[in-house]
Formats: sequence, structure tokens, C-alpha cells
Amino acid sequence: MDKHLHIITLDVPWPADYGGVVDLFYKIVSLHKLGIKIHLHCFSGGRAPQDELDKYCETVTYYSRKKFPSGLSLIIPYIVSSRINKELLMNLQKDDYPILMEGVHCTYYLYNNALKGRKVFVRLHNVEFSYYRKLAEHENNFLKKCYFRTESFLLKRYEKKIAQKATFWPVSIHDTELYKNLFGAKQIDFLPVFLPWNEVYAQHGKGCFCLYHGNLSVNENEKAAVWLLSAVFNDINVPLVIAGKNPSESLEKLAHVNNNTCLVSNPTDKEMQDLIKKAQINILPSFNNTGVKLKLLNALYNGRFCLVNEAAVEGAAIDDLCCIANTAADFKKWATALYEQSFNEEEAEKRQQILSASYNNDKNARQLIAWIF
Repeated sequence: MDKHLHIITLDVPWPADYGGVVDLFYKIVSLHKLGIKIHLHCFSGGRAPQDELDKYCETVTYYSRKKFPSGLSLIIPYIVSSRINKELLMNLQKDDYPILMEGVHCTYYLYNNALKGRKVFVRLHNVEFSYYRKLAEHENNFLKKCYFRTESFLLKRYEKKIAQKATFWPVSIHDTELYKNLFGAKQIDFLPVFLPWNEVYAQHGKGCFCLYHGNLSVNENEKAAVWLLSAVFNDINVPLVIAGKNPSESLEKLAHVNNNTCLVSNPTDKEMQDLIKKAQINILPSFNNTGVKLKLLNALYNGRFCLVNEAAVEGAAIDDLCCIANTAADFKKWATALYEQSFNEEEAEKRQQILSASYNNDKNARQLIAWIF
């Protein structure tokens, strides 16, 4: 008998060109390979419909996300209230197939009990209230800071209310424990992210620069880049490249203050992957310990040495594959030392063994199917 599954995504999951949709797209591909008939429901804030999705889904339906401020609510977090859509509920009620909601963003009809009696599952991409609290901490713009704080407050209350209403699959062990301890979630299991990579392609030998990469329009990423430029690479003789989307003018200026640092603005995906492969060290501190850092997994599969802080690896089962530092002095020490080392085959084989134990799309898709059906 055919197995049908509704999947609701917070955004159009193709192209898989940013962290938030990588897990979505490769999960769909993996479930399709195993014969699952997918009925995909995509919210869009501007991304166009994609024929690519028709290759893996029985049906694909698109819904417009409500624009700010019309989607605002005093009770429901904006990431949720802007995705309330009666047409989606009508489509879900046409049959009795199980429902996978991708992210807290898509859970309104779980929250308001409109799907009672249905098998409903939620993929947690982050502990969202914690993520938004961190965004507020790093934000300098007063109005944005107020928005992030309000969203965090609403999300904490909202996440507590839905934690008992479905089965949850977080992307990290840390998020799993937090949902259990803080919200009393009982039906919850860690499920590693689905990835486009399955083999370690790190080049042996040495590269000639360190690399920090990310979406530089996200305030915590800009803060990490500024910190590296001003506190770590300000007085060591090691070159650093900052690369990513939409850097601010102030970051561009700061990146060119020192002779050993520079910035690559809006590289193509191919250019970014080329930088990751050629770097001697992918240096990726994080100021947020929820979710899992896909850019770090990318660097582990495709780059040489990875230098991070504890927040970057918490709950991702990859601690042993990275050099970990937590102070500027330790980052300086490790960056200087690793810059002189040669990356070898033994290190690559260790990575392959550890990564494939957790990040195996086929194995994780089979586990997902066993849990759902």
C-alpha cells in the first residue's frame, strides 16, 4: 500500500541555497527515494515556484506568507501568524494522511487543535525563542531589537503550549534536552539534519588563508566577523577572508583595515565552495547554541581544519572533528598553529567515520518512515 505524507515547509525548499532549507529539500529527496508519496505545502515570502520539486512530490501547493505588519499578532509569534492560511487547513482536511510540519513556523493548526485525531509531527530547526533572544542581544537597531525581544517572549509561551501536542524531531541533542527539561516534551527524538554531502572531500596538504563565511546580513554573523577582525586577526600574521551575503558598509571597511584581512561580498555558491575547499582553516565561532550549524558541516565535508567555539558544536556530535577555542587568545593560538600544519588522509578518514555515523540520509529517512508509519 502506498504511504502518503503531507509536508508543510516554512519556505520554498529549492534552490537549497541557505541553511534553513537544506534539511527540508534533502529530506524530501530521501523520502521520495524510499517510495513515500509526498504532498508538499510551501509558504513563500518571495521565492518563486520551482519545477524541481515536482520530481519528488505527488502534489506541490504554494501559499503566500502575510507581509509585515499585516501578519502581526499580540498573541501568536509573527513567524507563525504570518503563515496562517485557511486554504492550507482545507487541503490537509481532504484526507487522513500524516502531517510533518517543518519548523515551529508551520504549527498554527496544531496550536489551535484544528487537526485533532491526526498524526502530526514537528521538525524543530531551532529552539526558536532562544534563537530570537540571541538575535535581540546582538541587534543595534532599536526597533529591530524590540521586535526580536517581543518575538522571543511570544515564542517561549507558544512553544510551551505546543510541546505536548505532537511528536518533535529536533536537529540537535542540545535542543532535544532543552525541550524536555523546559517544556516537558515527552514525544521527542533527535534526528540529524539531511545534507547534500555524504563523503568527505577535504583536500590534503595546506591552504593559504583562513575563512569565515555566512550570511553577513544576519546580525550574529556580522558580530562574529567583526570579532574575528578586531580581536583575533588584528595582530597575528595569518590571512583571513570573510565571505558572505550582503555585508554592511562598516564591515567592508573594517575588513580592509589590516593588510592580512579582506572581504568577498556575495560570492556565488560555486565561488563559496571553492573558498571553503581552498582555505587552510574554516574558522566559525558562533554566538548561538541552538540548532545545528550547516556551514560548519559543509566545512567538515569539504574543507580542511575547522576552528570553532563550544556554542558552534553543541549538540551536533562533531566535537572531536574540530579544534575548540573560546577566547580571542585561544583563537589566535590555534589559528597560528593550525596554519602551519598539513591536513592528511588520516584526519579525513576520521571525519568520514564520525560524520557518516550520524549524517546518513538513507538511514535517517528510514528511521523517519518507521516513526511516522
